[in-house]
Amino acid sequence: MKKMPLFSKSHKNPAEIVKTLKDNMAILEKQDKKSDKASEEVSKSLQAMKEILCGTNDKEPPTEAVAQLAQELYNSGLLVTLIADLQLIDFEGKKDVTQIFNNILRRQIGTRSPTVEYISAHPHILFMLLKGYEAPQIALRCGIMLRECIRHEPLAKIILFSNQFRDFFKYVELLTFDIASDAFATFKDLLTRHKVLVADFLEQNYDTIFEDYEKLLQSENYVTKRQSLKLLGELILDRHNFSIMTKYISKPENLKLMMNLLRDKSPNIQFEAFHVFKVFVASPHKTQPIVEILLKNQPKLIEFLSSFQKERTDDEQFTDEKNYLIKQIRDLKKTTP
Repeated sequence: MKKMPLFSKSHKNPAEIVKTLKDNMAILEKQDKKSDKASEEVSKSLQAMKEILCGTNDKEPPTEAVAQLAQELYNSGLLVTLIADLQLIDFEGKKDVTQIFNNILRRQIGTRSPTVEYISAHPHILFMLLKGYEAPQIALRCGIMLRECIRHEPLAKIILFSNQFRDFFKYVELLTFDIASDAFATFKDLLTRHKVLVADFLEQNYDTIFEDYEKLLQSENYVTKRQSLKLLGELILDRHNFSIMTKYISKPENLKLMMNLLRDKSPNIQFEAFHVFKVFVASPHKTQPIVEILLKNQPKLIEFLSSFQKERTDDEQFTDEKNYLIKQIRDLKKTTP
């Protein structure tokens, strides 16, 4: 049997694929009568590229070709073009771009991640992906790529410490449910994946972040409100965020907000609020203003908690926590001046 060359006539080499794709993307950008043909060529090139990166059922990806393709993608600026022009690519092509991007992002040489280094040097790629949430036809694709980026701490750091981070507060409130949920998944990933980095970020930006966060907790949107409460509970109960928790539970306005949310019409929101409220009550180092609010509402709180979500009979932990809080509130004494 004759040995086939690595790239047969129908299989162009990486440099040719990248050039063909780049040329046809330029035609697509013009949006004229040649666009249909260009769109077909773009699809073919993306398929060929995917085959090099992912291999086929019967053969592994050729290491040398993968390295060559990655290098061509960086040098030609095509990686940037594919994200910038994602809207112009057809449905299947958008899926291919996502797969190619995530695949090349995971690629490692020893301990190095060349694409992470490339994106760190071209951070506008991250902000193009983030802005993708504003374009419904590419929002979910951009979300998938953005979460893949966030797995890498250097890229997560760029987004966290950027001015654009605050755009998340707008995106998680978008009217399209799928897109808002996807944006929240990315937002949560950013705030929970790299613990030490996030603790540092939250400490440095406490006031602005929690001011924006408070609006989410009072959102008209039930899903946003519930997810935000749940995430807040997760953040303040994480040991890496001890100083954030201490700061958060020292503020009387935060306690008042939780007490209001305990009375929300949704049992799920009440339940999530309970998990944050318990941190205020259980803390052995309550600030004076917090003690005063709890004392002022002492009889009401005891009565309220006694009958709070009684239907949760099978949740022993919840019942124990509730009884513990009732005891803590009951045992509070006015400090003599």
